[in-house]
Amino acid sequence: MIAAYIKEINSLYQTGLTTEHSFRPALQRLIEACTGCTVINEQSHIDCGAPDLTLLGTRSSSSASTNLPIAYIEAKDLEDGDLDGRKKNKEQFDRYKASLDTIIFTDYLDFHLYEHGEWQQSVRLAEIRGNKIVLVENDFASLMEHIRAARPQRITSASKLAQLMAGKARLLRDIIERALIQDGDTPTELRGYLQAFQQVLIHDITPKTFADIYAQTIAYGMFAARLHDDTPADFTRAEAANLIPKTNPFLRKIFQQIAGYDLDERIAWIVDDLVSAFAATDMEKIMQGFGKSTQQTDPMLHFYEDFLFQYDPAAKKQCGVYYTPQPVVEFIVRAVDQILRTDFGLPMGLADTAKITLGARSSSPAKTIHRVQILDPATGTGTFLAETVRQIKRDLVGQMGAWAQYVPEHLLPRLYGFELMIAPYTLAHLKLDMEIGIPA
Repeated sequence: MIAAYIKEINSLYQTGLTTEHSFRPALQRLIEACTGCTVINEQSHIDCGAPDLTLLGTRSSSSASTNLPIAYIEAKDLEDGDLDGRKKNKEQFDRYKASLDTIIFTDYLDFHLYEHGEWQQSVRLAEIRGNKIVLVENDFASLMEHIRAARPQRITSASKLAQLMAGKARLLRDIIERALIQDGDTPTELRGYLQAFQQVLIHDITPKTFADIYAQTIAYGMFAARLHDDTPADFTRAEAANLIPKTNPFLRKIFQQIAGYDLDERIAWIVDDLVSAFAATDMEKIMQGFGKSTQQTDPMLHFYEDFLFQYDPAAKKQCGVYYTPQPVVEFIVRAVDQILRTDFGLPMGLADTAKITLGARSSSPAKTIHRVQILDPATGTGTFLAETVRQIKRDLVGQMGAWAQYVPEHLLPRLYGFELMIAPYTLAHLKLDMEIGIPA
């Protein structure tokens, strides 16, 4: 197989008319033959910022986890001279190493393997002597054997998971932005998503901002799904979509599209890579460590700060994304509840159902509303609103049979939160839906 590969690229090289793309089909056939993997060589992927070749294989015994990415190959021209990524290839190679578990950088003769951002081994398959490519003694077989056995890194720490999620989300963001630029005004699935955001959420959203929002929403939405999944071996896009509550139809539609078989191929590969990473995450250990290091009781809400710090530190600072420690949140909510009881004469505090009537105005008729209105003007991931719901539940202990009626009549009509960033908005919706616990 190797001899046939060298013969083919040598024939091409002899023409003197080759580019780095000329040898890619030969490399694809060699990798398929040596690994038994399906190797994807899709130009539309590459044009949007994906590596040249994607190797698909089985990552678990579950049929749901087959044909997922196990490794990637980025190919440069013969004798590129920068396979270590220290000069002209640095930005691209660093981006791939930060985002992908297993990747090979090659100039079709030399192969440099990186795993989890670290160099592992290099194999020189052939060299140019005069005007001819000549096979040399090599250990290419062991490299291919290593690739066949590639698996996502087992993740057991919150910081490592935040770093991994951020790397993949950044790559997804860049690919989405390039794809939208590539599409122009052509109606495509991604263009449809952008238009839906413009119509429903942010009317003046740009492709760049949309790509950022969409990537964060996918990455963090999947984190929330995986956090509540007890069967990680068969974690899939579809399973993540099932978590989205019916109370948020727009967000639910996004994740249903992500789960579909017709997801845009230009982003499907990195979404699947993210799925594989979450399937290899020991969420129980991560949450134990997260609680010890942060004193937080709800990692789904507070982990976002760690993620955003890795994803975009400038955005974290600009948008003021800093979690309030849970004991402080609990103290503030309890204090407000107590003030309502003692200073405002509301015996049920935050849970009180008393109403008042507002007089008619020139622009609106008289109306009756709840006396206690709850607003968090910068709600983030919903920390304060979730604690408020828990406080109300504590006040209604023994009356939870009436909870299904209380929620639509006395809770939802007075519970408000504003948030500029879509990813924490997603988490706030998910968390409050689970905290309230009423089916749509």
